[in-house]
Amino acid sequence: MGKFPNVSKCESHGREKHTVVADLDGTLLIGRSSFPYFALVAFEVGGILRLLFLLLASPLAGFLYYFFSESAGIQILIFAAFAGMRVSDIESVARAVLPKFYSTDLHPEAFRVFSSCGQKCVLTANPRIMVEAFLKDYLGADLVLGTEISTFKGRATGFVTKPGVLVGENKAHALQKTFTTMKPEIGLGDRKTDFPFMNLCKESYMVPRKPEIRPVSTDKLLKPIVFHDGCLVQKPTPVMALLIILWIPIGFVLACLRIMAGSLLPMSIVYYAFRALGVRVTVKGGPPPPPEKSLGRSGVLFVCSHRTLLDPIFLSTALGRPIPAVTYSLSRLSEIISPIKTVRLNRDRVKDADMIKKLLQEGDLVICPEGTTCREPFLLRFSALFAELTDHLVPVAMNNKMSMFHGTTARGWKGMDPFYFFMNPSPAYEVTFLSKMPEELTCGGGEKSSHEVANCIQRMIAVSLSYECTGFTRKDKYRALAGNDGDVADKPRIGADKIMGC
Repeated sequence: MGKFPNVSKCESHGREKHTVVADLDGTLLIGRSSFPYFALVAFEVGGILRLLFLLLASPLAGFLYYFFSESAGIQILIFAAFAGMRVSDIESVARAVLPKFYSTDLHPEAFRVFSSCGQKCVLTANPRIMVEAFLKDYLGADLVLGTEISTFKGRATGFVTKPGVLVGENKAHALQKTFTTMKPEIGLGDRKTDFPFMNLCKESYMVPRKPEIRPVSTDKLLKPIVFHDGCLVQKPTPVMALLIILWIPIGFVLACLRIMAGSLLPMSIVYYAFRALGVRVTVKGGPPPPPEKSLGRSGVLFVCSHRTLLDPIFLSTALGRPIPAVTYSLSRLSEIISPIKTVRLNRDRVKDADMIKKLLQEGDLVICPEGTTCREPFLLRFSALFAELTDHLVPVAMNNKMSMFHGTTARGWKGMDPFYFFMNPSPAYEVTFLSKMPEELTCGGGEKSSHEVANCIQRMIAVSLSYECTGFTRKDKYRALAGNDGDVADKPRIGADKIMGC
């Protein structure tokens, strides 16, 4: 490491016209191991058996990597994780799952230099298909040179194409082939095998290994990560991957018990049953009393932020009585096991309005006007229809905590979402009842527009949760995760056109 100076000595001012070439693992990323990212692809596409296969192959990969050659070790990981997978599935995970994990591991000094340059190139031994989406969309990389995987009829073979894994001299050859008429100004690396390409740059710097270093905050990225997918909450290191594999059989049985308790027991005792089974439910604020039908008043409409499809169930748990919910989309299995009445919206404004009014005449009702879930501390745009139908509105801030599995997915079968949430060792839900909307802030009593009322409630819930309001919608979410760059997903920034006055 004495051949090149420390990256901390690299001046980052006045680099707007310079080109930087950087390694990924151990350089732009603090972590030097790519195993967690291969494990994410393996689990999200191939499930627990593929993750087990990768974990069993990792000792051999590690032995080859450290004692024989980096190339051979990485080839083992690629084969174990990718062999037989559809290329489109790998691309989907790389776009919708991996950026969230990559973004929490950025090296501050390397990022400082990398982001200051006008032209950015990344040289990495990782498969290009796995890293390109994150590097281009969130770090602004202009070019990504990585290992190219071999494919056959749309599936990965598990092998790589010539010239092989991009390490050592292969990185230098790739750089020479790309920059034929000029030398890049800056090279960034972290190990001896990076020296060949670093020698081709006008000035090069080493990124030292400091495990205690703090990663770059995610607000420094080109755009915020509002939408992401995948089942795993934590980065699957080898130890965490082993725990996941060992826990899933136990967790699934526990999830079934928890779901049965919520579905079969009277709602008045579900709170205590959940607590006995390790599900923590915290209730804040003062919920309104049940409606008195003898007085001829319509029910209260609980307007909730949307974290998982279990929001209405935990609201009912907090109240100790079942509250029907209107839903935009719900799997048939979720409808069957739901302990509360669920009514599907038709996405026809007139029909939906008539149905909601009828339900409110029968009693209280729950609605999640975001229309889709969001995992990050953001609130999506509230559909304004609910504000036109009643003045009895109670905002409810929903929040949850998971340690192992997310209870929301965009890919795969949505019917598994409740099971994944309840498979967490000790999942938690926090239900905060805010004050009922005063009459002067409703459409009927205050002559407010439905959009004003919806935006006001969105802001109230956001303040309660310390979240940020956005104008993103359900359509934006699925475009972003699908990667339709020509539409909304290309640069889904939270700017003036997306902020709702928070």
